[in-house]
Amino acid sequence: MIDLLITGLVLGFSAGISPGPILALVITETLAHGVHSGIKVAFAPVFTDAPIIAAAFFLLAKLSGFKNILGLISVTGGFFLLFMAYESIRTKNPAPVSDGGRPKSLIKGIFANLLNPSPYLFWISVGCPLMLKSMSKGVVGPVLFIGGFYFSLIGSKVSLAMLVGRSKAALGGMGYRYALRLMGLALASLAVVLFWDGFKLMSG
Repeated sequence: MIDLLITGLVLGFSAGISPGPILALVITETLAHGVHSGIKVAFAPVFTDAPIIAAAFFLLAKLSGFKNILGLISVTGGFFLLFMAYESIRTKNPAPVSDGGRPKSLIKGIFANLLNPSPYLFWISVGCPLMLKSMSKGVVGPVLFIGGFYFSLIGSKVSLAMLVGRSKAALGGMGYRYALRLMGLALASLAVVLFWDGFKLMSG
């Protein structure tokens, strides 16, 4: 059982620090709206992954042509990231803390995660098969795996948000704008990757 916990911790940490839409959004939202906004994005998988895991179990058991569905999700995610990139690049000044507006960071994170095929592919190819294999010995193993996975996944992204928040204080106005534009370009690059993956999945 401990081996499943360790496996979950390792896979979660690896997914947490891997470049992708959620990681880029954690950095972008932290730079734009502060550490709390970045942390909200980091917790997005808590709200999105239950249906993703359920869908992965369903796809493994029933659906044969799921590549088209994943491809469509990926292309839609590309458009979403392009919009996020545009918002990031056009930002000129730090958002006021008490402006009465809400950055909606959690909602952005939820959409980014739902429209990213990586969680679907992970749970279909790695996560769900591991849990199905271990279920013959009871439910403790899968619970430990999921617990370790999300502890590392979210913990690594929260740590990153706190680190970026500290560095943000050292950025001047110009440095802040350049940092946001750099992250906007990173989001745009990830959008291109999602477009590529989506079209490849649909044509495969």
